[in-house]
Amino acid sequence: MASQASLLLQKQLKDLCKHPVDGFSAGLVDEKNIFEWGVTIIGPPDTLYEGGFFNAIMTFPQNYPNSPPTVRFTSDMWHPNVYSDGRVCISILHPPGDDPSGYELASERWTPVHTVESIMLSIISMLSGPNDESPANVEAAKEWREKRDEFKKKVSRCVRKSQEMM
Repeated sequence: MASQASLLLQKQLKDLCKHPVDGFSAGLVDEKNIFEWGVTIIGPPDTLYEGGFFNAIMTFPQNYPNSPPTVRFTSDMWHPNVYSDGRVCISILHPPGDDPSGYELASERWTPVHTVESIMLSIISMLSGPNDESPANVEAAKEWREKRDEFKKKVSRCVRKSQEMM
């Protein structure tokens, strides 16, 4: 018998196939595993990431939607809110409830109303405007603030590499 999580994910996948959303595409990595999705994010227009095609893996927990998925870029990504291993760090992907460090409001964190679409749109928004006050990649955040030209060069290399991989 299918779990509540797998039924919900099947519905979200079906909805995205019927009604694609600008800015990303999504599908299963393996048809036998509804809990692991491959996504491609198109670099948002008028940003440093414009023209890029960035691949990521979205992994859902068995208790989805009560807990958030993880998202990890498999394409090279230079961004203050992306760890060096590619994991995305945005508020809505943090576990529900109060933030132990007191930085985020509970209302900014994961809630079960989020969908693949809302997560992807949040990541696209993150690419458009990094949060350098709570960085996952301190070096990228420092460059973003203090050496914008160096930051732009690194992002340009990531964009070019992503285009070559297509």
